[in-house]
Amino acid sequence: MLDRTDFASWKQRIRLYCQGKENGVNILKSIDEGPYQMGIVQEPLIEGTEGAPYLGLERPRVYSDLSPKEKDQYNADIRVTNILLQGLPKDIYTLINHYTDANDIWDNVKMLLEGFELTKEDRESHLYDDFCKTPYLKSLLIFNL
Repeated sequence: MLDRTDFASWKQRIRLYCQGKENGVNILKSIDEGPYQMGIVQEPLIEGTEGAPYLGLERPRVYSDLSPKEKDQYNADIRVTNILLQGLPKDIYTLINHYTDANDIWDNVKMLLEGFELTKEDRESHLYDDFCKTPYLKSLLIFNL
């Protein structure tokens, strides 16, 4: 799960996790470059007299039109979107869940949280503040009086 104070660590863990998955190269490509674009296809109607085909109407490509390599990339897009969304805390998920492309999700999480990272001094200060608020410290002070 994403710790909003340590985005760099989360980013590294997600990338390593994706890399270890089947089709990992395509999964990371989807994060970095965006989703696979299916495009359009124009099927030949008949072959002309000089061997050149007469083309029909253009139509959007569908999954069955894709080659096995293209299907792998398309499937990787879906998988990485699920991986990224499952690794987000609920409050961030509600801000991001309307994005359907892994690249958009990745960029928006980075934009939201990169500035949230704490320095070592900030983390130490938070730990000290938390420790000072504990009842244990108060009992030590009372005991030593």
